[in-house]
Amino acid sequence: MRHSTLKTLVSAACLSTAFAVLSMLPFSVSAAPVPAHAQASVQKIEFWTMSLKPKFIPYFQQLVKKYEAQNPGVKLEWVDFPWDILQLKLIAAIAAGTPPSLVNLSVPWAEEFARDGLIEPVDALIGNRAIYTKGALDDMSFRGHLYGFPHYSNVNVIAYNSKILAAAGLQRAPRNMDEILAYARQIAARTGKAGYAPALGKIDGFLMQQGLLLIKDGRAVFNSPAHVALIQKLADTYKANGFLKDKLFAEDNFPAVVDAYLGGRLGMMVSAPTALRRIQADSKEIYAVTGVFPAPPGPTGIGDGGWMFNFAVPKGVPAQSLPAIARFAQFLTNDENQLEFAKIANVMPTTVKALADPHFLQLPAQAGAAEQAQAVAAGSMENSRSLYVAGIDDYDELRRFLVKAVEAGMTGKKDIKQALDEAVVIWNKKLAKPL
Repeated sequence: MRHSTLKTLVSAACLSTAFAVLSMLPFSVSAAPVPAHAQASVQKIEFWTMSLKPKFIPYFQQLVKKYEAQNPGVKLEWVDFPWDILQLKLIAAIAAGTPPSLVNLSVPWAEEFARDGLIEPVDALIGNRAIYTKGALDDMSFRGHLYGFPHYSNVNVIAYNSKILAAAGLQRAPRNMDEILAYARQIAARTGKAGYAPALGKIDGFLMQQGLLLIKDGRAVFNSPAHVALIQKLADTYKANGFLKDKLFAEDNFPAVVDAYLGGRLGMMVSAPTALRRIQADSKEIYAVTGVFPAPPGPTGIGDGGWMFNFAVPKGVPAQSLPAIARFAQFLTNDENQLEFAKIANVMPTTVKALADPHFLQLPAQAGAAEQAQAVAAGSMENSRSLYVAGIDDYDELRRFLVKAVEAGMTGKKDIKQALDEAVVIWNKKLAKPL
């Protein structure tokens, strides 16, 4: 069984959340036909994205037109697949010897493909890597090599209801998870409302963001005293009614969290900045009293909510094509194009210069919570990382055992240590099985 301490294949729930701002509709933009006499001198670059149509059709049409005008010897072809079939399409294309020049992947998918030798290192291709944030480069570094050109990502902020926090006697931003939990308990005690709604259906990411490994030296270790202590803090907050209990342990509790915040039943909503646009559209009253805090990083310095996408070079791309592909990949992910994409998608770019653009940092005089959230997130992006566990078959099933153990411990159905011990036994039986 292949595994590492921090990374695993991404679940459908994580990717569906990441694509909440991106709509899907089959559509195709193909390169214009090339005259037969000119084909030999034209470099074709086919690049694949996932779930970016129809919203980003104008963006990519303009990008293709601009690049081809600047590079007469290059012909671009953009192909977009729904996220749930892109991996199969890519594997089939590599097996057939017809891979695209570049492919859009999440970090966990890139790690898996790199581990299986299906994408190429880009250390010699990426040029000036200093344009990207350190967190983005770290995300794409596996076993000492860089495996992709960083594109867009995100990081969470804390949207808060200022009336609820004022009634609870709270003013400043929480500095760590202990303070978030203390705020949640204080809000519940003084207002009768829930203070915080963690995504405990993704407890694995929550633990890792707090610096607690799930696996070490090939064995599950999430029953350590430190793990038990953190789950005990969650249990204490749960018993004090500090948590929103709607769908608390569901694989995706975000819809319930947004509904509660819109209804004035939740003091703090931890989410990507895009959620503030939903609040703005659905409730002027709640939006008017919404403020924004940074979400504090964990003990490792890693921010909450990172989930980066990148462009990788598949196995089988002809070596002579790599210089031209690298030039286009750098254009595709440069400051200007990342900034434009981020503005349309309401996501965060991964280049240092784009993050420092006035779009994020120079707030208008009457800036609302949505604009504030963008600025706060831009200031936190250096700490954004994609947290996952890699190399475990059927990982989602194992995670469900962990979630059930945490739920049993938090709700008092079982002793916390006993519940985690039982889940560790299940995990280690799986980890001990050979591939």
